Amino acid sequence: MTEALVLGGGGVGGIAWITGLLAGLADAGRDATGADLIVGTSAGSTVAAQLGSGLSLEELYARQVDPALQNAELMAEMDLEAFAAEIGAAAGSATSIVELRQAVGRFALGTKTVAEPERRAVIESRLPAHGWPARALRIVAVDAVSGEPRVFDSASGVDLVDAVAASCAVPGIWPPVTIGERRYVDGGVRSIANADYAAGASRVLIVVPMGGTEPFPSDQPLERAVADLRAQGAEVALVEPDEASKAAIGSNALDPATRRPAAEAGRAQGRGLTIDWQRA
Repeated sequence: MTEALVLGGGGVGGIAWITGLLAGLADAGRDATGADLIVGTSAGSTVAAQLGSGLSLEELYARQVDPALQNAELMAEMDLEAFAAEIGAAAGSATSIVELRQAVGRFALGTKTVAEPERRAVIESRLPAHGWPARALRIVAVDAVSGEPRVFDSASGVDLVDAVAASCAVPGIWPPVTIGERRYVDGGVRSIANADYAAGASRVLIVVPMGGTEPFPSDQPLERAVADLRAQGAEVALVEPDEASKAAIGSNALDPATRRPAAEAGRAQGRGLTIDWQRA
């Protein structure tokens, strides 16, 4: 059996919640971190890289809840309604999904943000190790100009920090990431979890801190990816935050202050979670 763990986007609150949820599952004897493949998008790419760092799950959890161990983050405000309105205006007359992603990329490239090196330093500080892990890891970003997805892995010749930074580059909030001659934005521009990149696994656990609603129109929405995986014969389970976890993450998942409450709520949810594996 090939197992895949798919981790979706959700800001620093999402990083903390995923970490807590995985720790809670492990507490209950259902450790999911030994999956053969991990697919990470945005916040999920950070956790995916951390899981390959050599630190234990308990140590990773401590880095979320203990102020002395937390990395330095940049504060950002994200009003989802205002963000959606800005993206909608930027998309304008886009007539296809690719054109929409290209428009989002132009919006990101044209928005003034913190400097790219400053943001990269934050991503670097999140990762206990900066080399690609031995296990299969796929990190998803989107080319800001072409609108096409890019899946980074250990064979890509791309630094792990740069791959994670690209996947976490929320358009209009953080700067697009330069890799070679290309610039990349958040993998969530394609899909909240990009679960279709787990195709071929026989069991897939999908964890989505922001829930299953796609932030952008997608040609690979989560609902379709789940249906396709099940149609291919995989057992698939989808985990979203419960009400206590939603409250802990709050309305601004980019606020570093969400880390401890989100991690604690995620751990409590994980301890009591019954994973609902389903096939088509």
